[in-house]
Amino acid sequence: MDIGNKLKSARTASGMTQETVAEKAGVSRQTVSNWENNKSYPDIVSVIKLSDLYSLSLDELLKGDEKMIKHLDESTNKVKSRQRFSKLIIVLSYVIIWALSILAFWGGGKADAAVYSLAVFWFVLPVTTFVLSVIIGKDPQWGKYRWLMLLFFGIMFMLADYATFSLANMAAFSKFNPLDFENIVPGIVVSAVGFFIGLIISAIKKRKSA
Repeated sequence: MDIGNKLKSARTASGMTQETVAEKAGVSRQTVSNWENNKSYPDIVSVIKLSDLYSLSLDELLKGDEKMIKHLDESTNKVKSRQRFSKLIIVLSYVIIWALSILAFWGGGKADAAVYSLAVFWFVLPVTTFVLSVIIGKDPQWGKYRWLMLLFFGIMFMLADYATFSLANMAAFSKFNPLDFENIVPGIVVSAVGFFIGLIISAIKKRKSA
């Protein structure tokens, strides 16, 4: 039996209408109808929702339907590619803003160090770090890797200071200044706050959809 007939039989056995299933699965009634008539296939997220909804194991739903399994494999690969791309965009966005901030210092910002420090180290970098950290915190696909981003933001904060004021000081006094690892702390703290707010938002959304 193909997955369309399995879904239809399971829905009928559960006593639910297509409208009810559509509402619980977060799709349109026409989409449910298309699934049951094999006009389209549900994605992996929808399959899991339907499995829970009908109290059927994934093996029971997918067993014997090679076309559906192939569809899920292709869909999963596409989803993974999009996830990797979105993660890359987040990292690149930060790196670009970080690089522009450094260029701004050497392009004239060091002439008014107080204004530059206030603008970049108290606004631009903290706000950028916070916003991106909230996005990462909300996205479960980051998993344990979000904590590596915590270290990433901290290191980039430290390097921002080193690539501006420390280098300018070294150039002015012809001396070498080592990295000040204490400057990692602000980036880590701001990022951690963003992560936890993102996790809270994600938890609230899950509770509402449950």
